[in-house]
Amino acid sequence: MIRLLAALLLLALPARAEVLRMAVTTSFVNSGLSEVLVPEAEAATHLDIQLLVVGSGQALRLGAAGDVDAVLAHSRAAEDAFVAAGHAPYRREIMYNDFVLVGPADDPARVAGAGGAAAALARIADAGAPFVSRGDDSGTHLAELRLWEAAGIAPEGRWYRPIGAGMGAALNAARGMGAYVLSDRASWLNFGNRDGLALLFAGDPMLFNQYAFLPVDARAHPSVNAAGAERLEAWLTSDAARDLIDGYRIAGERLFTWNAR
Repeated sequence: MIRLLAALLLLALPARAEVLRMAVTTSFVNSGLSEVLVPEAEAATHLDIQLLVVGSGQALRLGAAGDVDAVLAHSRAAEDAFVAAGHAPYRREIMYNDFVLVGPADDPARVAGAGGAAAALARIADAGAPFVSRGDDSGTHLAELRLWEAAGIAPEGRWYRPIGAGMGAALNAARGMGAYVLSDRASWLNFGNRDGLALLFAGDPMLFNQYAFLPVDARAHPSVNAAGAERLEAWLTSDAARDLIDGYRIAGERLFTWNAR
């Protein structure tokens, strides 16, 4: 009788969801989009999606070590290298937004009038105005370094301040220092501590910011949940995900555009 009761109790307990570990960028979480997408994805795929929130560089290193089942990143060159090294069979584009230059509302370096993003950074360097760099090998950090390279500048000196932290921390540091910072638009729009800061420059094609999904290759890492990653990818590229991503807004402004193919 006791065994029968125990068996009935086990049957009454909800089945444990299948775990899927995904390394994601801090901007995906700071934007608030993860709070919208993840619960819906879990319900549709019957997965327990566990996020490891890091910069794109660290996310890809976790994937290369087989410590996660999938990666959501926004650093194209690093993603291509990840695939070429055999850590993922491919990368799948999911959505995009853009980077923006944020800084003191009075704009002492006059970046708002610059002719392009690289020219805007050159004005910051010429003025010696403080600039906060994430300095964390994230997709945002690597995008910033490409802009400095395009400007022909190797940033250094007391005005250039790498902090080795995520997007929220970088924005808070910029506010505290009265500094400029490169941010993804979504994190900026979801940032609540804006006093004294303003979005000063946007719209250059160099500021385009693509996010991609990379399933970790089970041939290189047999322990990964390849089937779960496949189900999640199918959902992220579905009409349901498109409607949630395109419909996510803050203060009436769209933060991401779905472009999965």
